[in-house]
Amino acid sequence: MCAVESPRAALRTAWTLIGPDGKPYESAVPGTLGGPRQGRMSGRMACRAALTALERGGYAANRVFFLNEADAKAAGYRPCAVCMPVEYAQWKAVHTKTVR
Repeated sequence: MCAVESPRAALRTAWTLIGPDGKPYESAVPGTLGGPRQGRMSGRMACRAALTALERGGYAANRVFFLNEADAKAAGYRPCAVCMPVEYAQWKAVHTKTVR
């Protein structure tokens, strides 16, 4: 998995990530997933849907980051349907069964 980094990100020494408990913490390594806090979804850093939303001025101030998929899932964030379709289908199958 390859994360897209800006030149500014290469200069950072710490990143604020969301842990499995849903609380922020400082990390020496950048996260591999990100997403909007309000939508409670997570996706890959190079997700075309997220990049399009960010280009349009959407949710940049409310974006959160996760070290990995397990942390995002434990914190209550679902996988992105665009960049993680297999994981999203698995989440949806389980979620649909528990809601009905």
